[in-house]
Amino acid sequence: MGRVEPLWVTHLKLFFVASAWGVAWTAGRWLALDLPPITGAWLRYFIAVPIFITWLFIAEGRGYPTRGEWKRIIVIGFFSTFLYQVFFMFGMGNTAAGDASLVITFNPLFTALLAIPFLGRPITRRLGGGLALGVAGIAVIFSQSPNVSIPADERMLGDALIAIAALSWACSTILMKRAMSEPAPDADSPMSPLALTVWASTVGLLLLTPWAGWESIENGIPTIGLWTWVSILFLAIVSTVMSYVWFASGVEKIGAAQSSLYVYLVPPFGILAGWILLDEQLGWALVLSFILIISGVILASSHPPDKLSETTQ
Repeated sequence: MGRVEPLWVTHLKLFFVASAWGVAWTAGRWLALDLPPITGAWLRYFIAVPIFITWLFIAEGRGYPTRGEWKRIIVIGFFSTFLYQVFFMFGMGNTAAGDASLVITFNPLFTALLAIPFLGRPITRRLGGGLALGVAGIAVIFSQSPNVSIPADERMLGDALIAIAALSWACSTILMKRAMSEPAPDADSPMSPLALTVWASTVGLLLLTPWAGWESIENGIPTIGLWTWVSILFLAIVSTVMSYVWFASGVEKIGAAQSSLYVYLVPPFGILAGWILLDEQLGWALVLSFILIISGVILASSHPPDKLSETTQ
């Protein structure tokens, strides 16, 4: 028997994951300002995917998806990696890291909305109230951001692109829930979250490759400085691979509900990292937006007292 990991170590790892995902917004902003956007995204996944595949083979054996599973993976990869990275990188080239880390927290609300038509979830008052709070929080950060050094029209465009990235990720979440609950016609069992994530990331990398190649033809091979390499390696290894491994481990050990609480720490870390590393501004609008959006997410994902099994997040 292997040694059982102490509970405090699990919580420490989840705290690290939240901080890494927060700092990733600053790394993404740095990368987007220094490299062509798709080139930056491609380099991140060019490094992350081989590590991901190696870990998958170690954890689950050297298996490959069936033809039916590949059909699902291609669609998931299009939304979760390709589209998300496109809107993420173009968005980060136009807005502040702290602002973006707040806007992306609208993702669970998009997921809850999409679950109504695609997963048959009911429309509830809690969902409506949560959406109203979330929209109010987004409106605050769009209109009252303290990062006035970025032109307002540029910053709002960036925020809008990050919101579309959140919608893209929500689409992939719905597709993954289906793929993990229903096996493909030519498969004996549903795919694991790890396998779906790894192969979807691989598909996303392949889809990004022609665009990244075109950027290199148009702009020439970029000269990459030290801190840009640090950002790429941080995003690829720490924010993507290591954080996924540790978060998945946390879900396995203490459950999804407790693990997900750490996600609420991502915006504060994102705001602080932007302030410390990029000289971004702090202000009341960031605090108010955070309170409104997180309150909306909590309300929308909460269960009615008499129907605890009706919805899940």
